[in-house]
Amino acid sequence: MANVQKRPNGKWRARYRDLDGKEHARHFDRKLDAQRWLDEVTTSVVTGQYVDPRAGRITFQKYAERWQGSLIASEAGERITDNALRLHLIPALGARSLAAIRRNDIQVLFKHLSDQLGPGSVRNVHDVLVRVMTAAVDDKVIASSSCRRITLPVIPDEEVTPPTVAQVEAMARVMPPYIRAAVVVLAGSGLRIGELLGLKVADIDFKVGSIRVERQRLQSGKIGPPKTAKSRRTVPVGEVVTDALLAHLAARPSKEWLFTMEEGEPLNYRRWKTEWNCARKALQALENEAAGSEGRKPFTLPHMVTHDLRHFYASALIAGGASVKQVQMVLGHASAVITLRIYAHLWPGEEDRTRSVMDAVLGGLRTGCGPVGSPTSETAGQTA
Repeated sequence: MANVQKRPNGKWRARYRDLDGKEHARHFDRKLDAQRWLDEVTTSVVTGQYVDPRAGRITFQKYAERWQGSLIASEAGERITDNALRLHLIPALGARSLAAIRRNDIQVLFKHLSDQLGPGSVRNVHDVLVRVMTAAVDDKVIASSSCRRITLPVIPDEEVTPPTVAQVEAMARVMPPYIRAAVVVLAGSGLRIGELLGLKVADIDFKVGSIRVERQRLQSGKIGPPKTAKSRRTVPVGEVVTDALLAHLAARPSKEWLFTMEEGEPLNYRRWKTEWNCARKALQALENEAAGSEGRKPFTLPHMVTHDLRHFYASALIAGGASVKQVQMVLGHASAVITLRIYAHLWPGEEDRTRSVMDAVLGGLRTGCGPVGSPTSETAGQTA
């Protein structure tokens, strides 16, 4: 029910009822303005685009917390969402009503965040905000999202620099004996650390020489499926890896989990990270000691993380002539595009191959500065 009526004070009142039967009214000086506003509102109701103007009064914090409570996501996704809301978005926007948040408010926020966080972290926060605001639009809380055309910091294209064989061997030597074989497995199979922590003894085929990746251990300690569908795979491994595992199981027999802590519990991410960091410090201490005994200045060893062993494995395969498809499959990447984005610079010989192909095609245009062959009428892909 919608109408326009003149009030005793001379104002024109336009009123309507929304889909829930609630009455809304607004006063205008001119009947024309009142009718135009009423026509716009009734049109939005009929087309399903109507948004109750009072709905946007809800604060960002209240709506975001309600939205977060309804999410179905992986543990990693939940952690990213919680960090973005709790540490950045709610402190900055929490007290504001959703309808009052403007695009420039958001741009100023991300300018501030870009001075504090890395580009990847800033984009994670932005992604969470976009999802909150999009959900608010879908729920008819606000008419449109103000989180549009926001300028974000560019993520630089940094080429992966794999560790050397000497660095991998050194890390294996300084790791505690009960998990030393884990370094060999990571370097010789390209497994992610979560996949390694989720391995069971039954996943290793010692006769064939392979590791079956069926699960991963999350940072919370829980067991979950692999990262992606392509991550569920069987990775061929050589004798160095299988021999290291046989020696490991001989020293620490287990009927279920492949790697366990000294207390007998399955090895978890926190313990692994602690041991890895201690090993790096021990390696630096050994370098300092060697430098002192040799009378030279010690140098700072590169900051090596566990994931670098995965890069080491990939770079070794590429150096050995493996194709993009093969590297993708054994690493468990969702697509070859991901493999190329990370490792394209490691495939050798493309420049020389380009030169040779073009020299063969354009050989008839030589000017005498090099060996001259018999001219032909070849064009790219054709021979007359």
